[in-house]
Amino acid sequence: MLKKISLAAALVVGTLPALVPTAALANTPAAAVPAATSALLKPQDLKAVLGQPDVRILDIRAEKDYAAGHIPGAINTPYALYRGPQDNPGALQSEAKLTEVLRKAGLDANSRVVVVHAGSDHTDFGAAARVYWTLKAGGLTRLSIADGGTAAWKAAGGALETAAPNVAPSQFSYRYDKSMIATKDEIAAAVQAGKAPVLLDARPASFFKGEQRADASARYGTLPGARALDNAGFFAKGQVTLKPDAELRTLVQQAGVDSAPTVSFCNTGHWAATNWFVLSEIAGNKNVKLYPESVVEWSKSDLPMDNEPSRVTALLQDAKRSLAK
Repeated sequence: MLKKISLAAALVVGTLPALVPTAALANTPAAAVPAATSALLKPQDLKAVLGQPDVRILDIRAEKDYAAGHIPGAINTPYALYRGPQDNPGALQSEAKLTEVLRKAGLDANSRVVVVHAGSDHTDFGAAARVYWTLKAGGLTRLSIADGGTAAWKAAGGALETAAPNVAPSQFSYRYDKSMIATKDEIAAAVQAGKAPVLLDARPASFFKGEQRADASARYGTLPGARALDNAGFFAKGQVTLKPDAELRTLVQQAGVDSAPTVSFCNTGHWAATNWFVLSEIAGNKNVKLYPESVVEWSKSDLPMDNEPSRVTALLQDAKRSLAK
Protein backbone atom coordinates (compact mmCIF):
# COMPACT_ATOMS: atom_id res chain seq x y z
CA MET A 1 0.00 0.00 0.00
CA LEU A 2 1.36 3.42 -0.86
CA LYS A 3 2.15 5.46 2.21
CA LYS A 4 -0.13 8.44 2.74
CA ILE A 5 1.16 11.96 2.80
CA SER A 6 -0.92 14.43 4.73
CA LEU A 7 -3.00 17.08 3.00
CA ALA A 8 -1.45 20.51 2.72
CA ALA A 9 -3.76 23.19 1.38
CA ALA A 10 -3.86 26.91 1.96
CA LEU A 11 -6.42 28.85 -0.03
CA VAL A 12 -7.02 32.56 0.17
CA VAL A 13 -10.34 33.75 -1.18
CA GLY A 14 -10.48 36.85 -3.35
CA THR A 15 -13.40 38.95 -4.58
CA LEU A 16 -14.36 38.41 -8.22
CA PRO A 17 -16.62 40.31 -10.58
CA ALA A 18 -19.27 38.54 -12.62
CA LEU A 19 -18.41 37.52 -16.14
CA VAL A 20 -21.39 37.97 -18.46
CA PRO A 21 -21.08 36.07 -21.76
CA THR A 22 -22.66 37.63 -24.81
CA ALA A 23 -23.88 34.51 -26.60
CA ALA A 24 -25.20 31.03 -25.99
CA LEU A 25 -26.51 27.98 -27.79
CA ALA A 26 -28.69 28.89 -30.72
CA ASN A 27 -32.46 28.35 -30.28
CA THR A 28 -32.01 26.47 -26.99
CA PRO A 29 -34.01 27.62 -23.95
CA ALA A 30 -32.02 28.19 -20.78
CA ALA A 31 -32.18 25.28 -18.37
CA ALA A 32 -32.15 25.49 -14.60
CA VAL A 33 -28.69 25.40 -13.05
CA PRO A 34 -28.11 21.96 -11.52
CA ALA A 35 -28.02 21.89 -7.74
CA ALA A 36 -24.88 19.74 -7.70
CA THR A 37 -21.78 20.13 -9.82
CA SER A 38 -21.51 17.38 -12.41
CA ALA A 39 -18.04 16.24 -13.42
CA LEU A 40 -19.13 16.17 -17.08
CA LEU A 41 -21.18 18.82 -18.83
CA LYS A 42 -22.92 18.43 -22.18
CA PRO A 43 -23.30 21.61 -24.26
CA GLN A 44 -26.82 22.28 -22.97
CA ASP A 45 -25.58 21.91 -19.39
CA LEU A 46 -22.73 24.30 -20.07
CA LYS A 47 -25.13 26.87 -21.49
CA ALA A 48 -27.13 26.70 -18.28
CA VAL A 49 -24.21 27.91 -16.16
CA LEU A 50 -22.80 30.60 -18.45
CA GLY A 51 -23.04 34.02 -16.87
CA GLN A 52 -23.21 32.75 -13.30
CA PRO A 53 -21.02 35.05 -11.17
CA ASP A 54 -18.99 32.22 -9.65
CA VAL A 55 -18.39 30.30 -12.89
CA ARG A 56 -15.04 30.30 -14.65
CA ILE A 57 -14.71 28.66 -18.07
CA LEU A 58 -11.06 27.69 -18.63
CA ASP A 59 -10.19 27.18 -22.30
CA ILE A 60 -6.96 25.16 -22.32
CA ARG A 61 -6.28 25.39 -26.05
CA ALA A 62 -3.30 27.23 -27.49
CA GLU A 63 -3.57 31.01 -27.49
CA LYS A 64 -4.02 31.25 -31.28
CA ASP A 65 -6.92 28.79 -31.24
CA TYR A 66 -8.57 30.62 -28.37
CA ALA A 67 -8.18 33.95 -30.16
CA ALA A 68 -9.85 32.55 -33.29
CA GLY A 69 -13.05 31.86 -31.34
CA HIS A 70 -14.01 30.55 -27.92
CA ILE A 71 -17.04 29.86 -25.75
CA PRO A 72 -18.44 33.18 -24.50
CA GLY A 73 -16.75 34.30 -21.31
CA ALA A 74 -14.00 31.67 -21.49
CA ILE A 75 -10.57 32.51 -20.08
CA ASN A 76 -7.47 31.16 -21.82
CA THR A 77 -5.05 29.13 -19.70
CA PRO A 78 -3.19 26.95 -22.23
CA TYR A 79 -2.46 23.34 -21.29
CA ALA A 80 1.29 23.96 -21.45
CA LEU A 81 1.02 26.15 -18.34
CA TYR A 82 0.08 23.07 -16.31
CA ARG A 83 2.86 20.84 -17.67
CA GLY A 84 6.54 20.19 -17.09
CA PRO A 85 9.53 20.69 -19.43
CA GLN A 86 9.97 18.91 -22.76
CA ASP A 87 12.23 16.22 -21.32
CA ASN A 88 9.69 15.42 -18.58
CA PRO A 89 6.26 16.80 -19.58
CA GLY A 90 4.42 15.03 -16.79
CA ALA A 91 6.39 16.77 -14.05
CA LEU A 92 4.31 18.79 -11.64
CA GLN A 93 4.20 22.50 -12.31
CA SER A 94 5.40 24.55 -9.34
CA GLU A 95 2.90 25.85 -6.82
CA ALA A 96 4.15 29.38 -7.46
CA LYS A 97 3.49 29.10 -11.20
CA LEU A 98 0.02 27.61 -10.71
CA THR A 99 -0.78 30.33 -8.19
CA GLU A 100 0.14 32.92 -10.81
CA VAL A 101 -1.89 31.22 -13.57
CA LEU A 102 -5.03 30.76 -11.49
CA ARG A 103 -4.91 34.21 -9.93
CA LYS A 104 -4.82 35.74 -13.41
CA ALA A 105 -7.83 33.61 -14.32
CA GLY A 106 -9.71 35.02 -11.35
CA LEU A 107 -10.21 31.71 -9.56
CA ASP A 108 -10.82 31.34 -5.87
CA ALA A 109 -11.62 28.39 -3.62
CA ASN A 110 -15.37 28.69 -4.28
CA SER A 111 -15.21 29.07 -8.06
CA ARG A 112 -17.17 26.70 -10.22
CA VAL A 113 -14.69 25.77 -12.95
CA VAL A 114 -15.44 24.22 -16.33
CA VAL A 115 -12.41 22.98 -18.27
CA VAL A 116 -12.79 23.17 -22.05
CA HIS A 117 -10.51 21.36 -24.50
CA ALA A 118 -10.45 21.43 -28.31
CA GLY A 119 -12.39 18.22 -28.89
CA SER A 120 -10.44 17.35 -32.03
CA ASP A 121 -9.90 13.74 -30.89
CA HIS A 122 -10.28 11.66 -27.75
CA THR A 123 -6.76 12.43 -26.52
CA ASP A 124 -7.80 16.05 -25.99
CA PHE A 125 -9.90 14.79 -23.11
CA GLY A 126 -6.69 13.71 -21.38
CA ALA A 127 -5.48 17.31 -21.38
CA ALA A 128 -8.72 18.47 -19.77
CA ALA A 129 -8.58 15.63 -17.25
CA ARG A 130 -4.99 16.51 -16.29
CA VAL A 131 -6.01 20.14 -15.72
CA TYR A 132 -9.10 19.01 -13.76
CA TRP A 133 -6.89 16.75 -11.61
CA THR A 134 -4.43 19.63 -11.06
CA LEU A 135 -7.24 21.93 -9.94
CA LYS A 136 -8.69 19.28 -7.62
CA ALA A 137 -5.23 18.59 -6.18
CA GLY A 138 -5.09 22.32 -5.42
CA GLY A 139 -8.24 22.25 -3.33
CA LEU A 140 -10.91 23.24 -5.85
CA THR A 141 -14.03 21.11 -5.55
CA ARG A 142 -16.62 22.51 -7.98
CA LEU A 143 -15.12 21.17 -11.17
CA SER A 144 -16.41 19.98 -14.53
CA ILE A 145 -15.11 19.07 -17.97
CA ALA A 146 -17.04 20.16 -21.06
CA ASP A 147 -17.53 16.77 -22.70
CA GLY A 148 -16.53 17.04 -26.35
CA GLY A 149 -14.94 20.44 -25.75
CA THR A 150 -15.23 23.37 -28.13
CA ALA A 151 -16.00 21.09 -31.07
CA ALA A 152 -19.08 19.65 -29.36
CA TRP A 153 -20.22 23.14 -28.33
CA LYS A 154 -20.04 24.32 -31.95
CA ALA A 155 -21.74 21.17 -33.24
CA ALA A 156 -24.64 21.81 -30.84
CA GLY A 157 -25.11 25.32 -32.24
CA GLY A 158 -23.11 27.14 -29.62
CA ALA A 159 -21.85 30.60 -30.50
CA LEU A 160 -18.21 31.63 -30.28
CA GLU A 161 -16.69 35.01 -29.55
CA THR A 162 -13.20 36.44 -30.01
CA ALA A 163 -13.12 39.08 -27.27
CA ALA A 164 -11.28 38.06 -24.11
CA PRO A 165 -13.15 38.90 -20.90
CA ASN A 166 -11.75 41.34 -18.36
CA VAL A 167 -11.05 39.43 -15.16
CA ALA A 168 -10.00 40.88 -11.83
CA PRO A 169 -7.09 38.85 -10.39
CA SER A 170 -7.83 36.82 -7.29
CA GLN A 171 -5.75 36.12 -4.19
CA PHE A 172 -5.84 32.33 -4.64
CA SER A 173 -2.79 30.42 -3.40
CA TYR A 174 -2.13 26.99 -4.87
CA ARG A 175 -0.98 24.12 -2.66
CA TYR A 176 -0.81 20.47 -3.73
CA ASP A 177 -2.83 17.88 -1.88
CA LYS A 178 -0.08 15.29 -1.93
CA SER A 179 -2.48 12.48 -0.98
CA MET A 180 -3.65 12.58 -4.62
CA ILE A 181 -0.14 12.12 -6.00
CA ALA A 182 1.80 8.88 -6.43
CA THR A 183 5.57 9.27 -6.61
CA LYS A 184 8.29 7.06 -8.05
CA ASP A 185 9.80 6.40 -4.63
CA GLU A 186 6.45 5.47 -3.09
CA ILE A 187 5.62 3.07 -5.90
CA ALA A 188 9.08 1.52 -5.85
CA ALA A 189 8.89 0.96 -2.08
CA ALA A 190 5.43 -0.60 -2.37
CA VAL A 191 6.55 -2.90 -5.20
CA GLN A 192 9.64 -3.92 -3.22
CA ALA A 193 7.50 -4.72 -0.18
CA GLY A 194 5.01 -6.73 -2.22
CA LYS A 195 2.23 -4.32 -1.25
CA ALA A 196 1.77 -2.37 -4.46
CA PRO A 197 -1.65 -1.04 -5.41
CA VAL A 198 -3.00 -1.83 -8.85
CA LEU A 199 -0.63 -0.11 -11.28
CA LEU A 200 -2.88 0.79 -14.19
CA ASP A 201 -1.22 1.55 -17.55
CA ALA A 202 -3.45 3.87 -19.59
CA ARG A 203 -1.34 3.65 -22.76
CA PRO A 204 -2.11 1.77 -25.98
CA ALA A 205 -1.07 -1.90 -26.02
CA SER A 206 2.09 -1.28 -28.06
CA PHE A 207 3.53 0.82 -25.23
CA PHE A 208 2.46 -1.64 -22.54
CA LYS A 209 4.04 -4.54 -24.45
CA GLY A 210 7.34 -2.71 -24.84
CA GLU A 211 7.03 -2.28 -28.62
CA GLN A 212 6.81 1.51 -28.58
CA ARG A 213 8.06 4.30 -26.33
CA ALA A 214 7.64 8.04 -25.97
CA ASP A 215 10.53 10.20 -27.18
CA ALA A 216 11.23 11.37 -23.63
CA SER A 217 11.34 7.80 -22.24
CA ALA A 218 14.71 6.11 -21.77
CA ARG A 219 13.41 2.55 -22.00
CA TYR A 220 10.59 0.46 -23.40
CA GLY A 221 8.17 -1.40 -21.14
CA THR A 222 5.83 -0.82 -18.25
CA LEU A 223 5.90 -0.66 -14.46
CA PRO A 224 6.41 -3.94 -12.58
CA GLY A 225 3.20 -5.93 -12.29
CA ALA A 226 1.14 -3.33 -14.15
CA ARG A 227 -2.22 -4.02 -15.76
CA ALA A 228 -3.23 -2.49 -19.09
CA LEU A 229 -6.39 -0.39 -19.49
CA ASP A 230 -6.07 1.70 -22.64
CA ASN A 231 -7.77 5.06 -22.08
CA ALA A 232 -9.18 4.89 -25.63
CA GLY A 233 -11.57 2.17 -24.45
CA PHE A 234 -13.61 4.77 -22.59
CA PHE A 235 -14.59 6.37 -25.90
CA ALA A 236 -16.62 4.92 -28.75
CA LYS A 237 -14.46 4.54 -31.87
CA GLY A 238 -13.94 7.88 -33.56
CA GLN A 239 -15.78 9.79 -30.83
CA VAL A 240 -14.44 12.58 -28.63
CA THR A 241 -17.03 12.25 -25.84
CA LEU A 242 -16.95 9.62 -23.13
CA LYS A 243 -19.23 6.60 -23.26
CA PRO A 244 -22.36 6.76 -21.05
CA ASP A 245 -21.70 6.58 -17.31
CA ALA A 246 -23.22 3.10 -16.96
CA GLU A 247 -20.87 1.72 -19.62
CA LEU A 248 -17.88 3.42 -18.02
CA ARG A 249 -18.70 1.92 -14.62
CA THR A 250 -19.05 -1.51 -16.17
CA LEU A 251 -15.65 -1.22 -17.85
CA VAL A 252 -14.07 -0.17 -14.57
CA GLN A 253 -15.72 -3.04 -12.70
CA GLN A 254 -14.61 -5.54 -15.33
CA ALA A 255 -11.05 -4.27 -14.91
CA GLY A 256 -11.31 -4.83 -11.16
CA VAL A 257 -10.49 -1.24 -10.26
CA ASP A 258 -13.85 0.11 -9.10
CA SER A 259 -12.68 0.25 -5.46
CA ALA A 260 -9.17 -1.26 -5.30
CA PRO A 261 -6.28 1.06 -4.40
CA THR A 262 -4.98 2.08 -7.81
CA VAL A 263 -2.28 4.24 -9.38
CA SER A 264 -2.99 5.48 -12.89
CA PHE A 265 0.03 6.11 -15.13
CA CYS A 266 1.02 6.43 -18.79
CA ASN A 267 4.00 8.16 -20.38
CA THR A 268 3.55 11.66 -18.98
CA GLY A 269 0.35 11.65 -16.90
CA HIS A 270 -1.90 12.69 -19.82
CA TRP A 271 -3.73 9.52 -20.89
CA ALA A 272 -3.47 8.45 -17.25
CA ALA A 273 -5.52 11.49 -16.25
CA THR A 274 -8.42 10.17 -18.36
CA ASN A 275 -8.28 6.85 -16.50
CA TRP A 276 -8.01 8.66 -13.16
CA PHE A 277 -11.04 10.80 -14.06
CA VAL A 278 -13.20 7.85 -15.06
CA LEU A 279 -12.21 5.77 -12.02
CA SER A 280 -12.46 8.61 -9.51
CA GLU A 281 -15.11 10.99 -10.78
CA ILE A 282 -17.43 8.61 -12.67
CA ALA A 283 -16.96 5.18 -11.07
CA GLY A 284 -16.41 6.58 -7.57
CA ASN A 285 -13.11 4.89 -6.71
CA LYS A 286 -11.74 7.16 -3.98
CA ASN A 287 -8.55 5.11 -3.69
CA VAL A 288 -7.05 6.07 -7.04
CA LYS A 289 -4.01 8.30 -7.43
CA LEU A 290 -2.22 9.74 -10.44
CA TYR A 291 1.48 9.16 -11.08
CA PRO A 292 2.13 12.42 -12.93
CA GLU A 293 5.62 11.74 -14.28
CA SER A 294 4.80 8.14 -15.19
CA VAL A 295 7.01 5.99 -17.42
CA VAL A 296 9.18 8.89 -18.63
CA GLU A 297 10.49 9.39 -15.10
CA TRP A 298 10.51 5.70 -14.14
CA SER A 299 12.42 4.64 -17.28
CA LYS A 300 15.27 7.04 -16.51
CA SER A 301 15.97 5.33 -13.19
CA ASP A 302 17.52 1.92 -12.60
CA LEU A 303 14.21 0.53 -11.36
CA PRO A 304 12.93 -2.67 -12.98
CA MET A 305 10.37 -2.66 -15.78
CA ASP A 306 8.12 -5.37 -17.15
CA ASN A 307 7.94 -6.15 -20.87
CA GLU A 308 11.32 -4.53 -21.41
CA PRO A 309 12.87 -5.88 -24.62
CA SER A 310 16.45 -7.02 -24.95
CA ARG A 311 19.06 -4.39 -25.74
CA VAL A 312 19.33 -5.61 -29.34
CA THR A 313 15.57 -5.47 -29.81
CA ALA A 314 15.41 -2.01 -28.25
CA LEU A 315 18.13 -0.76 -30.64
CA LEU A 316 16.20 -2.14 -33.62
CA GLN A 317 13.02 -0.49 -32.38
CA ASP A 318 14.87 2.80 -31.96
CA ALA A 319 16.14 2.55 -35.52
CA LYS A 320 12.60 2.05 -36.79
CA ARG A 321 11.43 5.02 -34.77
CA SER A 322 14.14 7.20 -36.31
CA LEU A 323 13.20 6.14 -39.86
CA ALA A 324 9.53 6.82 -39.18
CA LYS A 325 10.19 10.45 -38.20
